Amino acid sequence: MNIIISGYGKMGKEIEKVCLKRNHKIIAKIDNEADWQNISDIDHSSSVVIDFSMPDVAINIFLQCFKLGLPIVTGTTGWYDKFDQISEQCKLHNGTFFYAPNFSIGVNIFFKANTYLAKLMSGMIDYKAKINETHHIHKLDAPSGTAIAAAEGIIKEHKRLTTWLLNEDGTEKQLPIFSFREGEITGQHEVVYESDEDKITLKHEAKNRDGFALGAVLAAEYIFGKKGVFNMADLMRQML
Repeated sequence: MNIIISGYGKMGKEIEKVCLKRNHKIIAKIDNEADWQNISDIDHSSSVVIDFSMPDVAINIFLQCFKLGLPIVTGTTGWYDKFDQISEQCKLHNGTFFYAPNFSIGVNIFFKANTYLAKLMSGMIDYKAKINETHHIHKLDAPSGTAIAAAEGIIKEHKRLTTWLLNEDGTEKQLPIFSFREGEITGQHEVVYESDEDKITLKHEAKNRDGFALGAVLAAEYIFGKKGVFNMADLMRQML
């Protein structure tokens, strides 16, 4: 399979390593809009774009891929308020789009444990829930897409919580997410339920970027030859 890397930063370089280990070929590395003009002649039938760019350019990258007929896997976050628009454009162009706030297999197991725990805690009125997320100082969006996904999973299963808010305690119906940016921390997420008597914590901590890169490449392999909009739930169903 031919891989086009969109965003050749730290994650892009990790993805390159994983692709080569899995016998895929890197045919282009895109770091600015002008680079897209150089791939118009690429054989799109055997190519997949893996995107870890920036929120302010992500939408244009997605639309460019749809127009070129290129399947795309993206780990870029900070654009989810435009999801309906992107999904519609993907369908309009009969495209292929795989998005995820976090490609780590461990994080997606964390998501499943999170929703199960939320269901258990829903009736426990003495416990107040919150989410803490910590990332490196270079991460621009807050809260992280992973924290938002965890919050949405809790709200879906927890009958007393209806919405989330950032860096505030909120009301009994609001789930607070506290975001921290420190040093070069790859990513830490914890869901906390606390009462006057004790505290329950569900935590995932990424040791490095390897798991994210592997998950993104597995997603590219998964969508190869498919059409539509996909996420990690689809990939996890195949794996479990």
